[in-house]
Amino acid sequence: MQLSDFDYELPKELIAQFPLPSRSSSRLLIVRQDNISSNPSFQDAYFKDIVHHLKKGDLLIFNDTKVIPARIHGFKPTGGKVEVLVERVMNQTQVLCQIKASKAILPNTSLFLGNQNDPTEVTVIERQTISNAENTSLEPSPFYLLDFKSNALDTLQKIGELPLPPYIRHVADEQDQNRYQTVYAANLGAVAAPTAGLHFDEDLLNQLRNLGVEIAQLTLHVGSGTFSPVRNEDLSTHQMHYERYSIPPNTRAAIDHAQLNQRRIICVGTTSLRALESAVTLGDNGDTNLFITPGYKFKVVNALITNFHLPKSTLLMLVSAFSGFSCIKKTYQHAIDNKYRFFSYGDAMFLERAPNE
Repeated sequence: MQLSDFDYELPKELIAQFPLPSRSSSRLLIVRQDNISSNPSFQDAYFKDIVHHLKKGDLLIFNDTKVIPARIHGFKPTGGKVEVLVERVMNQTQVLCQIKASKAILPNTSLFLGNQNDPTEVTVIERQTISNAENTSLEPSPFYLLDFKSNALDTLQKIGELPLPPYIRHVADEQDQNRYQTVYAANLGAVAAPTAGLHFDEDLLNQLRNLGVEIAQLTLHVGSGTFSPVRNEDLSTHQMHYERYSIPPNTRAAIDHAQLNQRRIICVGTTSLRALESAVTLGDNGDTNLFITPGYKFKVVNALITNFHLPKSTLLMLVSAFSGFSCIKKTYQHAIDNKYRFFSYGDAMFLERAPNE
């Protein structure tokens, strides 16, 4: 398939700019398929109605990553402005990041970040590529390794800003500080929220537990690459950025038990799905650049709760692989026709794996 196959026209007014007052008051599009009809069936609901579509014994997998204040404004010694977007924290003092500046940044350059009257000085160590656990590098990309000279996460908490997605046009405010994090976020490291989880509140989670739904968590630190466009029409030439994930032993035990007993494994978000599918070959801890497109054979996940994704995005390709290209095309058209809200602060859908997958 080609990149143009995954394009669609979205009215700008359907791009959600703010969260709704209540997390679980978002809309939820239930998408059903069977082995007989080639046409999916749709049920328009609200997210709180998810309790009617899950059952005792289902295993619900959440991504408990927590968004860090990854965007920082600053300046060069010459006074020129820079904007830093952290991709990932590499160790206690170093981060990998993108840097916007009027000119290319050279190694050993000092940058001054945060409060202009009392800035934090950091040093550009080198231009770097993102590599996986086996040190197999990607093609050169515009990332830089910065040395914060002190605890990087602590410094980011003091001087960084919440990195809202580029299609959200307002500057992050106090409401975003709360609502662009899931209620179960625990492990700092993401630069974008696992947005399917934003719809869950504590009351809804308790309802699911009381229903007998088993809840487990993993961590995948979402990188800025999630917003990187696919630039080539030939999808086989696209390379995903690596993202670090970890599946704890208790979650692995729950997955194994669910598979043994033929219970549904339902992922909350594409990040949870990519972690589970990556672990089949990479193990329960690693760095994944798994690029899922139609034709991929899913090995673990039976159903998926996810938001609506950008045109021509790798996430749209993933859900097309999961539920079928034709099904997703019709699903998105239904959502547009019925004025669902799109992207990070938007509405959600419940997808089953295509019957032939």
